[in-house]
Amino acid sequence: MKIRFGVGIGAETSADGLAALVDRLESSGVDSLWFSELVYTEAVDPFVGMAFALGRTSRLKVGTSVAILPGRHPVLVAKQLASLAAVAPKRVLPVFGLQSAIPAERAIFEVPAGKRAAVFDEALDLLRSVLAAPDVSFDGEFFSVRNAAVAPRPDQPLDIWLGGSAPGALRRIGRYGDGWLGSFLTPDEARRGREQIERAANDADRRIEADHFGISLAVADGELTDDMIDVVRRRRPDIDPSELIAPDWPALHRQLDGYLAAGLTKFVIRPAGKVPMDAFVDRFAAELLPREN
Repeated sequence: MKIRFGVGIGAETSADGLAALVDRLESSGVDSLWFSELVYTEAVDPFVGMAFALGRTSRLKVGTSVAILPGRHPVLVAKQLASLAAVAPKRVLPVFGLQSAIPAERAIFEVPAGKRAAVFDEALDLLRSVLAAPDVSFDGEFFSVRNAAVAPRPDQPLDIWLGGSAPGALRRIGRYGDGWLGSFLTPDEARRGREQIERAANDADRRIEADHFGISLAVADGELTDDMIDVVRRRRPDIDPSELIAPDWPALHRQLDGYLAAGLTKFVIRPAGKVPMDAFVDRFAAELLPREN
């Protein structure tokens, strides 16, 4: 199975430094760049960032980690993805999630009260249908379209990966996803998540490729700060923060060994804290590119 590492960026990377970062990743041989959905920050919108990076490169893959689908019309999302795939074939890596991890941003992605999971399921169904077929009519609880024809369609439908780790999310990935990008999980939790997804896919008479399981990880520059610890404790108060954010690169390698043993092979690595991205990319390339196969 192919082991690959990509660079994740968040609120610390603004538009001013994006061109230099993209050029550095392309020239360094890094596999992929991942944009987060962070509306109320200096971070570039993930779809705008993907278009910019793909138009500036010829090799670098670009993805979202993760974009929110409920609250967007899936036909418009399909048009965006199809357009990106036409510009840069085989380099578009969309990952979608249920809702923002930032409470203040959740109201932006408006759906009927209490229906977010149902909207997500239906949106995924419609999104995949429009990407796969030239003429789609669809009647659902939340979406209804006639003769939806998104072009140019990819020669092969794009892989749609999903995030999440709750039981419902894992079942959804098995039913609708082509891959999984988890976060804030220990290796043992990631193993169990992968196994639950595979069971759900089997129940739906589907199969997810064995190398389509990944996780987003963060690495600090020597130690965890109080802010980093607070971030983990807000998300996972039950886990030692050093298990979810690597204090340094040797610790990250130990974590990676655990995730590889758990059956994960795709990794989005982001800097924890304010680290100059040029220095981070240099260290990333030195530490992680030798681990690819």
